[in-house]
Amino acid sequence: MTNGFSDQFLLEAERHAVWGAAQLEALMEFLPEAPWTADLPTCSYQQGETQLRIGVLGTYDMNDGSWMWGWANPGLGGSEVVALSAAVARYGQANGIPEFTAGQLDLSGFDDPRRAAEMLAFAGMGVANAPGYIGQPAGPATQVYFLPDDPKVPSAPLDPIALPRVLMAGASLIGRSPQQAVRGYFEHHGVPHRMEDHQLIADLPTGNAAVVSFDAMGRIGNIRLTVGG
Repeated sequence: MTNGFSDQFLLEAERHAVWGAAQLEALMEFLPEAPWTADLPTCSYQQGETQLRIGVLGTYDMNDGSWMWGWANPGLGGSEVVALSAAVARYGQANGIPEFTAGQLDLSGFDDPRRAAEMLAFAGMGVANAPGYIGQPAGPATQVYFLPDDPKVPSAPLDPIALPRVLMAGASLIGRSPQQAVRGYFEHHGVPHRMEDHQLIADLPTGNAAVVSFDAMGRIGNIRLTVGG
C-alpha cells in the first residue's frame, strides 16, 4: 500500500465524497472550539460543553507514516468503542476493498501521508454512515480519529439552492469519478435518479429535478434545476 490506493477504495471513497464533505461542514459548525476529552470504555467524547457518543475509527502515526484501524488496535480490539471500525472491516471483506481489511497500512510512500490518512478516515466515515469524523492529537506524533455515533449531531440537509456548489465542491475532492460522487450524494439522501445519455437526472423532494451534465472526460460540465421534474 505504498504506491497509492486501490481503485476499489477510491471508487468507494468517491461515493461518499459529496455528502461527506457537506456533513463534515455541519459537524465542524456544531462542535465548539474548545478542549476535548474522551473516555473510551464508555464511548464518551466531550468538547467544551458538548458531549457525544463516539467510536474509535483509527489512528495515524506521524513518525512512521502508518495507519491502524481501531479494530486492529491490540488494546481496543473487540471492545464496544471499535464496533463501527469493525463494521468498516466487514464491509471491506464483503466488497473486496483491501484498505479496509488490512489492520495496519503503510502510508509513508504517499506524496502526502497525512492526507492519505485523512482519506482513510473520510472513507471509513462514509462506509459507517457516520455524521462526520473528528481528528484529534493523541500525543506528540499520533492523531486519533473518532466517529460520532450520536443523534445530537445535525445532518447536512439537501438544499436545492446550494446544490450546484455542494456537488462541485464534493466532486472535486477526489476526482476519480465525479459521476460516482454525484450518484452517491443522491443515494445518501434517498433521491430517485437516473442516467440519460451524459446526464444524471435527480427527482428532488421539491418537485423539481436536478440535471447534472458530464463531459466526455467524465467531469461535471453543467448543473441546472428544472421546474416540475
